[in-house]
Amino acid sequence: MLKRIQADLSAEGKEDEFNKWFSPITFESFDTHTHQLILCVPGRAYTDYIEKNHLRVFARALIAAYGKGVKLNYRIVVVKDETVVEETDTEIVAPRSNASQKQPSLPDIDPQLTPSLNFKNFIEGESNKLSRSVGQSIAEHPKSSKFNPFFIFGPSGCGKTHLITAIGLRAKELYPNLRVLYVSARTFRQQYTSAVTDNKVNDFIAFYQTLDMLIVDDIQEWSSQEKTQDTFFHIFDYLFRRGKRIILASDRSPAQLRGMHERLITRFVCGTTCELMKPNMQLCVDILKNKIARDGLVPLFPEEVIMYIATTVNGSVRDLQGIINSLMVYSIAGSTEIDLPLAEKIVKRIVSFAEDTPVTLDNIVDSVCLICSVTPQDINSKSRKKDITEARQIVMYLAQTMTNMPATRIGRLVGGRDHSTVAHSCKKVKAELEKNKQLRQLVNKIKKEIKDSTAK
Repeated sequence: MLKRIQADLSAEGKEDEFNKWFSPITFESFDTHTHQLILCVPGRAYTDYIEKNHLRVFARALIAAYGKGVKLNYRIVVVKDETVVEETDTEIVAPRSNASQKQPSLPDIDPQLTPSLNFKNFIEGESNKLSRSVGQSIAEHPKSSKFNPFFIFGPSGCGKTHLITAIGLRAKELYPNLRVLYVSARTFRQQYTSAVTDNKVNDFIAFYQTLDMLIVDDIQEWSSQEKTQDTFFHIFDYLFRRGKRIILASDRSPAQLRGMHERLITRFVCGTTCELMKPNMQLCVDILKNKIARDGLVPLFPEEVIMYIATTVNGSVRDLQGIINSLMVYSIAGSTEIDLPLAEKIVKRIVSFAEDTPVTLDNIVDSVCLICSVTPQDINSKSRKKDITEARQIVMYLAQTMTNMPATRIGRLVGGRDHSTVAHSCKKVKAELEKNKQLRQLVNKIKKEIKDSTAK
């Protein structure tokens, strides 16, 4: 059966797909009376991926080998330490080596995790609720194959590093013997380069293969770094096949990782992918208040200062926290109270993208109407004409990406639409922008018009 699948995939130029997803499958039994076939697989990710992407090839091979009407069942068996364990049952199925010959325990390692970047300080909001929930589940159940690998992407400053660090810290807190390591993509590349220079590549790879949880930040920096990617591919494959945790963060989605090997991309997306968006205004307020409270600064920060920072800064968690620190320094150095004039002065000095006039929905609607030759009445109407629908969806998309308004408020202001309509419109425009050059040019033109109009 596997030879038939291999031949079919090879004919389609997908030999790597066979090596990755089919070669680990093993035959257990076939009952000729009930036509029940049992196959052993290393994890649920294999069955999910195969049935989603190669069901036709798989079904054809099954029929050729066992005839029509076969009842297929999987038994998930993963390799853990020196024993083979059935994932759905904690009972040891079969030893791989003499149980009396225990391998020496590995020395503990520094996980390179920043203690302050924990779940307690990671404030939940609409933009990160799903990612935070998945992250907590991973931290509490690191030996489960669920959500593995976990790929997080989003713009700079949205909290990716905080979240992946929090996962590692919580897992280490619950399971002290877990070998957890956080590493930036740049550090990984530098380590690999040093290993090549010192002729210690095998030692480098062997070390990473001992980890229980590998957390890699900013993997977009590996773009076009072929040898680094090749090395990471082997480490990823080794850890993944053994049920070890892999957590990755990037400033763009897997589909947008230019210069990244296709075989790596397919592995990144075989688990769970979550997008972290910039926080809306309410989450910015919550983040600011949390930091101020943690630092014992509540009496020093008037509510109007907090609201000004939250509405002016463009949704970067890093900048929000940096402004609080800077305000304290300037206040102490100048022996002055923290007030709105001081906040305005600091924001303009240290946040390069903070604009004197924040973008409003009216700015967006006016610019879209001008460029797309429609009217505000068209935008707010129920019309389904193609040009009006497209203009309306662009308004919603730009409102979500250029303002701090929540989706519910955007929908309410654009013809009284609901949250789901806004979410659908934004998702559609975002997907279309990735493949439609004309739409990208149109949206860029509208953004320029918005920028020019708010600068006047």
